[in-house]
Amino acid sequence: MIVVSAASGAFGRLVIDQLLAQCPADRIVAAVRNPEGVADLAARGVRVRLGDYDDPATLRTAFKGADRLLLISSPELEPSRRAGQHQAAIDAARTAGVGAIIYTSFLGADTQAHGVTAAHHATERTLFASGLPHTLLRHPYYSEAFLNAGLRAAVTSGELASGTGGRGINTAFRSELAEAAAHVLTEDCHLGRAYDFTGNLWTYSQLAHALSRISGRPVVHRDRHGRAPGAQGWLEDQVRAGALERQTDDLQHVLGHPAATLDQAVTAILTQPAPPAASPAPE
Repeated sequence: MIVVSAASGAFGRLVIDQLLAQCPADRIVAAVRNPEGVADLAARGVRVRLGDYDDPATLRTAFKGADRLLLISSPELEPSRRAGQHQAAIDAARTAGVGAIIYTSFLGADTQAHGVTAAHHATERTLFASGLPHTLLRHPYYSEAFLNAGLRAAVTSGELASGTGGRGINTAFRSELAEAAAHVLTEDCHLGRAYDFTGNLWTYSQLAHALSRISGRPVVHRDRHGRAPGAQGWLEDQVRAGALERQTDDLQHVLGHPAATLDQAVTAILTQPAPPAASPAPE
């Protein structure tokens, strides 16, 4: 049996979609804080159990009988609280006799114990200390934070602005990370591994060219002099500092096929209805 924690989130739902294509629904458990909110999953035959990161007793019950547990990182932003929730989940998994844990970590969590990787670093150490068989899926930032329906405005205006300084970006799409997680959950060759997932490296200049080619309308890239507001500005600062340029072939290896190209992403954006707004970092 496969249990997916935090299954009501966007990533968890995508993983369950992938699992349903590979195994019977009654082998899949969605562990969620609010079971009433995933009635659609229950209607598809998925078992739904109460599993609240703030209530270890519910986690022990939710994880019972699991051969594999996908521990999706908590949406909690405060690092010590988030790490504590993960600790409780790992303890519950050990008590429940879970066969193996697959944890959605973050790129750099193996070496960086501060900032966005702080809770992930602590959780990886907890997993190693637990003695439980496990696999680490270190995610990059989601491509949706950069490649989304907002790019249509650049096609309309003919201008794409960024504060990235021409540096490369190694994001990956949430859907492909979910597909990779489903492979790890259903295949026997991944235990004991730590995967550093990245997509294909791209730049905003390349993005402007792709928008031009695919839309048939000229789009030029312009360096933004001022900092973009809010989270976008912070993300662009990370790109400008070169923090998103690391590349590996781990995602392609687990998927069994190349990650989506920039042209494929732009084509999907310009030809499909606008998707819901995405958070910049993985769950």
